[in-house]
Amino acid sequence: VPILNPGNVLDYFSERSNPFYDRTCNNEVVKMQRLTLEHLNQMVGVEYILLHAQEPILYIIRKQQRQSQTQVIPLADYYIIAGVVYQAPDLGTVISSRALSAVHGIQSAFDEAMSYCRYHPSKGYWWHFKDHEEREKAKPKSKKKEEPSSLFQRHRVDTLLLDLRSKFPPTFYQPKPGEKPIPVEVKKEPEPPTETVKQEEREPATKSSAPAPPSKPPPEKRARLQ
Repeated sequence: VPILNPGNVLDYFSERSNPFYDRTCNNEVVKMQRLTLEHLNQMVGVEYILLHAQEPILYIIRKQQRQSQTQVIPLADYYIIAGVVYQAPDLGTVISSRALSAVHGIQSAFDEAMSYCRYHPSKGYWWHFKDHEEREKAKPKSKKKEEPSSLFQRHRVDTLLLDLRSKFPPTFYQPKPGEKPIPVEVKKEPEPPTETVKQEEREPATKSSAPAPPSKPPPEKRARLQ
């Protein structure tokens, strides 16, 4: 059925592929005799009726046992969502399922708590969460942000700067009280011109190149005649 509506939803429910449909119901008798669904009120037995419709997605069908025109006994409810038929559980099944799931959760919590419990006659009871510690160790550690410099490097640079400042202190003078100090400019001696320097360099070279006078040997000693 491409589109379900309140007029054809019971025909869709009575298809052979639906395992929840009973072939011995009064709906089959009405269909074989080509009667309308209004004749179901005059019959006795199992029948299917459309209980609720929320077009175009939800339809609720009830299976009931009719005993008279005014007395019926509900047997089961079925709901169709997006063309799929589901059987609705009864209230007892819902309560027992919820209670069973709650008890199972509590029991598993107690079992896990008892696995961490330890006892020794000298110490008594204590909790040992070894699995929790192993899980924390197994977790990947987040990388620390790399700083541009370490504390040791910063202290080392500060000490070097203080040492240089003590060796070469800046000179300032303050012309008037309240004004900013002005640094003193150290005047450098003017360098001699390059020509004079070259001449001075040439003079000792010429002096050294002149030949030195020959040195005289010491006089010879003569023996005295007696």
